[in-house]
Amino acid sequence: MPAYSVAEQIVRSHLVSGEVTAGSEISLRVDQLLLNDGTAPVAFLQFEAMGLDASRVSPAVCYIDHNMVQVGFESADDQRFLQSFCARYGLYFSRPGNGIGHQVHLERFAAPGAVLLGADSHTPMAGAVASLAIGAGGLDVTVAMAGAPHYLPMPRLVGVRLLGHRQPWVSAKDVAFELLRRLSVRGGVGKILEYTGPGVATLSVPERGTIANMGTEVGATSSIFPSDEQTRRFLRWQGREATWHPLQADPDARYDDLIELDLGALEPLAAAPHAPDNVVPVRELEGLVVDQVCVGSCTNSSYHDLMTVARVLEGKTVAERVSLVVSPGSKQVLDMLARNGALASLIEAGARILESTCGPCNGYGQAPPSEGVSVRTHNRNFRGRSGTLNARVYLASPEVAAATALAGRIADPRRLGEPPAIRLPARARVDDRLIIPPGQESDRSAELRRGPNIAPIPNFAALPGEASGEVLLKLGDDVSTDDILPSGAAVAALKSNVAASGEHLFNRLDPTFPRRARAAGGGLVVGGQNYGQGSSRENAALVPRSAGVWGVVARSLARIHRANLVNFGILPLVFDNPADYDRIQQGERWRITDTHALVRSGSGELVHEATGAAIRVQCPLTGREREVVLAGGLLNYARSFAG
Repeated sequence: MPAYSVAEQIVRSHLVSGEVTAGSEISLRVDQLLLNDGTAPVAFLQFEAMGLDASRVSPAVCYIDHNMVQVGFESADDQRFLQSFCARYGLYFSRPGNGIGHQVHLERFAAPGAVLLGADSHTPMAGAVASLAIGAGGLDVTVAMAGAPHYLPMPRLVGVRLLGHRQPWVSAKDVAFELLRRLSVRGGVGKILEYTGPGVATLSVPERGTIANMGTEVGATSSIFPSDEQTRRFLRWQGREATWHPLQADPDARYDDLIELDLGALEPLAAAPHAPDNVVPVRELEGLVVDQVCVGSCTNSSYHDLMTVARVLEGKTVAERVSLVVSPGSKQVLDMLARNGALASLIEAGARILESTCGPCNGYGQAPPSEGVSVRTHNRNFRGRSGTLNARVYLASPEVAAATALAGRIADPRRLGEPPAIRLPARARVDDRLIIPPGQESDRSAELRRGPNIAPIPNFAALPGEASGEVLLKLGDDVSTDDILPSGAAVAALKSNVAASGEHLFNRLDPTFPRRARAAGGGLVVGGQNYGQGSSRENAALVPRSAGVWGVVARSLARIHRANLVNFGILPLVFDNPADYDRIQQGERWRITDTHALVRSGSGELVHEATGAAIRVQCPLTGREREVVLAGGLLNYARSFAG
């Protein structure tokens, strides 16, 4: 009998087409969908443009969790539009204040063996309960909502074998940091990380959630744990034990690669500026003066995380130079902290309690001071993501964050003595009143409530036979989607208005880009390694396409961003010889004389218009992706699914 891993069992049970061979294109039936107010406005406008009458996947859930800083009418209008769309088209709507989508989905919807597709890069957090959870662009989720399978290259399967037991004050975040230290932000691209070994049983589901969430930062397609007694215990705690069933890797399951990690050898770790893989022991950072500490984000805002912080701070006061903010991951967590007295401990210690939202993690408020040092329990510390371009952001566990808030300097929590013992109540407080279920049939004719900032999705033409233009921007390695189209309240308020968003393209790197792109009539962008890492936000491809960018040529492309480029008809080009990156300069004009031949063959030439010099490029696309690019994008291609 064949022996399969957990991930391969789920893939095979959901396979619609393709061969389960690493690198081959497969398509999967999707069981659940996740969107949020950062991705849903455009996704819903695209769904409406397809002319369908209802979501064909349930549960499909839209979470209001990103932009709660309503500096103008735009975000409030977006939220009203999203709620009316969910009522009309049959989606669940998680109201503002109910919590961060990944945390709430883990609590209330995620299930063993399910395939979850989410319009957010941290969707793999649901792998904590043995869901095969995959982050994607909003248009991919739109097409899945229309009933189509999700296409992707079959990832390589990497077994992460956990051994031993953690030492006191070593957290699940430190497990994630150790993998980042070993793999880097590029080392997981095209892979699923599957956790195995005796150490898995020592991790609770919220701890597994932290690790699965941070797997996104190594570029992994997904991260997944088995469904075992820990899973059953968590689902019982949430009143959802009926959704549990065991799901384990077969004893002789094979993996393409294997990593062994001794939990007992770990110590408290942190990620120094400005990348999640810049990992160092906390003891080497001790004494660094800190201005701000932020506890929260989908990575570390569970009941256990915040109870740990509350117990460390109990009866003490935050250092006088430190601003401490706490963002509970969900209304459930906030409610339970309020009822057991832990919220009072946090407030008495000097913590400022924020809404149950993404908040500072994505640049929505709480920007550090100029040249300030901020220690955060978040998942990313890209330059400028905090809202302050010259801030230095360190990522750490809740234990390190709490010790640091008290000391006013980065502190090793092991100096605090014995860690607090956190005991869970017998049951979580379950109150789903802020989740509005799909409406009645009569709601299907309800009017969509649009504000003046909600603009139609641009229509794009099919790929022309020839492309030429200026190199509008040449960038280095690890350019993130935050660099392409920044996060934060001001820009996020424009997410449903592509034209207005275009004024912010690349403004952290080159504020002249929008003006130059208009003057040039569009052109190319050149990148180094891992271009487009980070958030799944598809506007980082949609808005450049609207600005006339017809191609990106890089040494390598991040997985989700590459898919988004394809989805919006931008040529995703890779240097055949990475050294040719040095031969192409900003301001030069290059052309492709036969774009259709390049797309169909998978390779071709960029030709310098002045000198005739040629650079070989690859355009590796599957058969379906070729048709998508030739059609001018997935929306054009997918209209055939309508009806």
